[in-house]
Amino acid sequence: MIQLVKGFKDILPGEIELWQHIETTAAKHFQSFGFKEIRIPVLERTELFSRSIGDDTDIVEKEMYTFADRKGEMLTLRPEATASVVRAYIQHKLHADNLPRKLYTIGPMFRRERPQKGRFRQFYQINAEVFGVASPLVDAQMIFMLMGLFTKLSVPEISAHINSIGCPDCRPRFKAAMTAFLETRMNSLCEDCRKRSTRNPLRVLDCKVPGCREAIEGAPSLESHLCCDCADHFHTVKSSLTDLNIPFVHDHRLVRGLDYYTRTTFEIQTQALGAQNAVAGGGRYDELVKFLGGPPQPAFGFAIGFDRLAAILEPRQEDFQRHPALFVAALGKAGQETAFQWLCALNEMGIPAEMDLENRSLKSQMKQADRLHAALVLILGDDEIQKQVAVLRNMETKEQEEIPVADVIPALMKILTARKADGKE
Repeated sequence: MIQLVKGFKDILPGEIELWQHIETTAAKHFQSFGFKEIRIPVLERTELFSRSIGDDTDIVEKEMYTFADRKGEMLTLRPEATASVVRAYIQHKLHADNLPRKLYTIGPMFRRERPQKGRFRQFYQINAEVFGVASPLVDAQMIFMLMGLFTKLSVPEISAHINSIGCPDCRPRFKAAMTAFLETRMNSLCEDCRKRSTRNPLRVLDCKVPGCREAIEGAPSLESHLCCDCADHFHTVKSSLTDLNIPFVHDHRLVRGLDYYTRTTFEIQTQALGAQNAVAGGGRYDELVKFLGGPPQPAFGFAIGFDRLAAILEPRQEDFQRHPALFVAALGKAGQETAFQWLCALNEMGIPAEMDLENRSLKSQMKQADRLHAALVLILGDDEIQKQVAVLRNMETKEQEEIPVADVIPALMKILTARKADGKE
């Protein structure tokens, strides 16, 4: 038997309903803030990611699914969405009018990393990006929007962690100070961080190896090296979050793992996932649009780890599973023919109804209705055909009522509409 590729997963009925609930809630929430959906391809030119994410990042160095196509062009399954959204933004000249542009996308990403709880090699993200606004109020609003989504989804134990990593004007001073500091700690760093110490010392702050985290205790502070503009920007972000009643932690080590970030970076963390505690993160990337060939354009975005979010909400999975509102149990040829017409008519009108198409015994059909958790069962056999009535059975109360065959569809619609209004469906 052919098995799944390691690190990939099937999302099955019973689980997919929770995913659909998350998608629907996120889309509706984002749209209320003025966002519009964009759908981007899963396959892009490798250069897009190596240039935007950074050659020194773990993603580009170790994790991307990259291959040459038949003409030798290097292609990559997208490891994240922001670079693709920016590429589409530039290519289709979405910057030409109606700024700011607010876009969101939902879909799969691919990274070849060690599979673990909440982390797969094909994983899913929800992304939101804003283009064309440099104001720090956008930073605060995006974090506010994200925290509001998690509140609507009842995500437990969440907290916002924020930091500023400066801009191209002030970051070189911090890099120089960090490089000098790391030279005194080189023997305590992991092999990756030794390489990063000269090429990209900010990445050392992002290392999760315990020895490296201990070694950089007392490292220079990013905040103390910010230029006046970056310091004012970050102050406004913090004060705006306070005004919006969003509690936050100023995490001096938070730099995120991608090279394109400038100024504000943030994560939403939860205690519900153990060591992998970040369920969302992002920040400002004011240089990326220009770097990829577009006009100078400020931008801010974030990504939600869909798989991690679903894992957190898994105990509520049954709340979103859908069951048929009605099961039609038909006996005999005439009963089956009539019931089948009713079934198709009900389905066409949007009623989730099911029936047994194998002409099994009434006992077997009632068991099937019970397994499907159908609230009502409509019974039609030879006796009912002769009397020109169908029997409607409430599976919870066991009460039964007769409905004239000629009035079955309108009667059922009235009953099912009333049950839905009462919250029983």
